[in-house]
Amino acid sequence: MGNFGATGFGAIAPGTDLSRYARDLVRMHDAVIGGGRSALQPRPVVQRSWNRVLRSGLAPDGCNARPVLPFDEIERRRRHSPLSEVILELEQVIRAVADASHLLMVVTDADGTILWRSGSSKVRGRADALGFREGAEWTEATVGTNAIGTAIAEAAPVQLFSGEHFEQSQHPWYCTAAPIHDPRTGDLLGVVDVSGPALTLHPTVAALVETAVRLAEAQLWRHHESRLERLRSSAAPLLASVTGPVLLVDEHGWVAHTSGVTATKRIAAPRGDRTLTIPGLGVCTPERITDGWLVRPAGADARIALELDLSGAPVAVISGADSTWRTSLSARHAEILLLLHLSGRRGMSVTELSSAIHGDPDHAVAVRAEISRLRRALGAVVDGRPYRLSDTVHVSLALGAAGRLADCDFVRQSASPAVRALADG
Repeated sequence: MGNFGATGFGAIAPGTDLSRYARDLVRMHDAVIGGGRSALQPRPVVQRSWNRVLRSGLAPDGCNARPVLPFDEIERRRRHSPLSEVILELEQVIRAVADASHLLMVVTDADGTILWRSGSSKVRGRADALGFREGAEWTEATVGTNAIGTAIAEAAPVQLFSGEHFEQSQHPWYCTAAPIHDPRTGDLLGVVDVSGPALTLHPTVAALVETAVRLAEAQLWRHHESRLERLRSSAAPLLASVTGPVLLVDEHGWVAHTSGVTATKRIAAPRGDRTLTIPGLGVCTPERITDGWLVRPAGADARIALELDLSGAPVAVISGADSTWRTSLSARHAEILLLLHLSGRRGMSVTELSSAIHGDPDHAVAVRAEISRLRRALGAVVDGRPYRLSDTVHVSLALGAAGRLADCDFVRQSASPAVRALADG
């Protein structure tokens, strides 16, 4: 979740004269957007957003077009949004203070489209006139600098006050927004925003939004745990008859039950046509059950053959336990597999991989994230500490017309210094 706290993203300090500050910000907006000079300068988050919006060609002196989705599409998105499970709890956060504080809460999907809106009935009519309603997309590309769109662009909580908005029509408003993430995967699910008339902004609004996001993510995690418990209960009779090591996992690879293997929280999401390699179990075959998968070893001698095809766009062809499947790879994942293949059993530390891929050791976080994504795509083909290919995986290279790595177009055009250096070999 984002970095919360009044000093972290708040637009005003306690004791601010809101009316005077709003006038100052409007004058600043007109001067800076018009290419002139202003004694008051935009906050960095506002300046970055204005720069992005100015490049998009939106007009600051009116309301840019706000297409609204038809009701059927809004309902479809609501049904498919994980936030539908927590929207009632979110609405309860503001219900007691909405009318007295003249505020609205909206919840969007990951695209910035408003799916739910609740709050002050008096403010709702003004919001309708602004196009701040269900089915409208509130990204920077559509309506300029606003807390929802800027929170998505910055991947962080944002509060904007009066003239900090790009569109003049939004200057009578404040808005405070923060992203909501899936606590299981870290994926963006949507944004919660609290907005109202600018001169009613109170410093505690930031804390209100923080409370809403924390509540939503905590509730989403509890729903996840409940689903795992239901999976365990429904599979209990089957698990009682299974002998030997086994994992019971949900659709996304989250582990509901383990037996005969060191507990783990998550594996690559199973698919019926894919063999998996799992630490502690080796090569495994997933078996579909009601709402999840049983995952059992394919045999002590089972191995996975991984062909890294670099003859064109990178592809992995994986064979094992009587199944073969292929999947496209990003250039970065292909580079990682190639480097680990060439490093052999010695493997590579995270700083060595960072230097090999980025040219310096300072991208350890990015490397770990790429390894995590690679494991989700292919299974546990990469062991850690140091990173190296699993003992259960045999890797071969397919180079097409290139007789050797040095002649391979993928190698020559790679963004990785270490891979590109292979062309000199």
